[in-house]
Amino acid sequence: MKFVIQINASPREAQAANTAYQFIKAALANGHRIPLVFFYYDGVCNAQVSSFAGEDDLSARWSALARETGLDLVLCVSAAQRRGLVSTDGKDEGLLAPGFRVGGLGQWVDACLKADRVLTFAA
Repeated sequence: MKFVIQINASPREAQAANTAYQFIKAALANGHRIPLVFFYYDGVCNAQVSSFAGEDDLSARWSALARETGLDLVLCVSAAQRRGLVSTDGKDEGLLAPGFRVGGLGQWVDACLKADRVLTFAA
C-alpha cells in the first residue's frame, strides 16, 4: 500500500509527531511505500535541529530514517517561513536537520492523488 503522511504537530507540544514516526517505521518494515512525508503548520518544527540537552531529538531520528530509507521529508515553505526556519525566499537558514527539504502544497496534493491512503497526524 502507498501512504502519504502529513504531520501538523510540533514534536514538543504533542505526541502526534512521534506517533507518525513510529507508524512510518512500522509501515516501511512491513513493505508499504511512503513517497512523501509533508510537514505543515507547527509540524515544520520537526525539522529544527534540537539544542536542548537531555531531550529526545526527534529531528535527528527523522534525519536518520530519511538517510536509511530514502524517505522524502518535505516542509511547507509558507509554514517554515512563518516560523523562521527558512528565509522569505525559501532558503534554509541553517536551522534544518539533514534530510529535510522545503517544498509546497502542490507536492502534497500531487502525492495525495497518487496515494492509496492519506494520513494526518495532528495535536
